[in-house]
Amino acid sequence: MSHSIEITPIDDQCPLLHQTKKDNIEEAGKINGQYTNKSANHIIDEKLKDLDKYTSKKFIAIFKVNVGLRKSNPDAYTPMLISIGPYHKKNPQLGSMEKYKLMYLRRFLQRKRGLDVEHCITEIEKLKGIALKCYDDIENLDNDIVDKFSEILLLDGCFVVEFIRECSGMKPNREDKIISTNCMINLVLRDLLLLENQLPFFVLTKLQYMTKEVDEVPITKLVKETFFSILPKMAHASYLEREGDVKCIKHLLQLVHMSSHPSYYNSLWHVQDLSLKIISKDQDYQTWHANMPNVTELCEAGVRFSKVGNTYSDLEDRTTLFDIKFENGRMRMPCFEVDDVTETLLRNLIAYEQQTCDVLPKHFSDFAVFMDYLID
Repeated sequence: MSHSIEITPIDDQCPLLHQTKKDNIEEAGKINGQYTNKSANHIIDEKLKDLDKYTSKKFIAIFKVNVGLRKSNPDAYTPMLISIGPYHKKNPQLGSMEKYKLMYLRRFLQRKRGLDVEHCITEIEKLKGIALKCYDDIENLDNDIVDKFSEILLLDGCFVVEFIRECSGMKPNREDKIISTNCMINLVLRDLLLLENQLPFFVLTKLQYMTKEVDEVPITKLVKETFFSILPKMAHASYLEREGDVKCIKHLLQLVHMSSHPSYYNSLWHVQDLSLKIISKDQDYQTWHANMPNVTELCEAGVRFSKVGNTYSDLEDRTTLFDIKFENGRMRMPCFEVDDVTETLLRNLIAYEQQTCDVLPKHFSDFAVFMDYLID
């Protein structure tokens, strides 16, 4: 679509100022809300300089979900019960959980004699600068949130660490669970795996280290044990394997993502590879989008379907969500339970893949595309 701009001849314009001199036109233009080329250049130069204040993209690990992904189901990316980190701190509907954060903070402090809030804030202040750089668009947050960022990291971080400890059976002796109802537990687990509701993982590791007992297992293992039960069809063996250098872990959602790979990981299941097998070996990646058949068409063509593994994840079933195979006219697919949290988890794992450039292969995105074509 073309756009036109109406330009009024200079002779028909009203004088900016009475008997304006030529060398004063630039200043007069500013008074009237207009800018000369020189002043426009100055404005753009200032904006370019402001870029130095913004976070380098290589540090960003915690994103706001973009509009394209959010529009189909905004609620899937929004906390229902608790805000973790700065993005949803101003949501009044989540304010009731602040008292629980204080309760978990008190339990955290009681784990080590002599530990107090002042010492914790001092330690968190050392991490504040790099932690801020982990968030996208942090410069547009309210000033009071940035000013209280160390407090946010402490309260939210202690909540996450102590809640995960509690879920793993590590609450202090003779004390009740702070959050004990299944409904609240499931909602907290859901909210802790939202892309916009993350804390830098090094904050969590620091807090655990400050109060870690001698025989306490690493927080990575505690996280995996806590979230395994709510993830759809994750092989226990692959999910609980060691994940290498903890310094490479960005946040909880990434840890869950990097632990949720196909059981035959070395073969790198990928949607277009499987799709091309179904269509024709002669067709390439550019054509499979338009030719991938749905289930009805596959059945009419003689393809048979069979399930692999059990519906519910267990210690003996090594089948994962991605273990889909097509051989000799038979499509073998894992079955899994779908509940109220399943869509939210899958959407946030996909959002993480789509907005993080160094995530390859993108297993959850591939799975969603493949299933979308099958269901049509």
